[in-house]
Amino acid sequence: MSHRTLHTFTHHAEEAQHWVNTLCDDLDWENDKRGYHLLRAVLHTLRDWLSPDELADFSAQLPLVVRGILFEGWDPAALPVVDRAREDFFARVQAECPEDLPDFPDEEVAAVLKLIDEHIASGETREMRGALRKALQGVWPAHPAAASC
Repeated sequence: MSHRTLHTFTHHAEEAQHWVNTLCDDLDWENDKRGYHLLRAVLHTLRDWLSPDELADFSAQLPLVVRGILFEGWDPAALPVVDRAREDFFARVQAECPEDLPDFPDEEVAAVLKLIDEHIASGETREMRGALRKALQGVWPAHPAAASC
């Protein structure tokens, strides 16, 4: 059997790795496994807090492998989460992330949200900010386009 690589699969894997590498660079982390776990934890928490319509719009803009991470283990019957306080958001990130994080990992969550801002249309991130306003107020960095308005 010969070994072949389908360029499309390689491209999608490289795209996801780029997200993790960018996140690790922003946080000055050497461990990309830690970066992957943080990305996954924040994506899962966002997924569980968004309405099905918001989730569909958000996921449609993600790279294929990152979208797969978002939907890994998804239980649509349990959504959206009712407890939507800031502490609840961070507790869910903590529960999803096996790495030691501070009690309120503002910097780490903000880095993931910044990464999303850099790759998702500003209109979509504006809608997500509106849906998550109270919990992430002060954590989600202002979008550059929104800051100039």
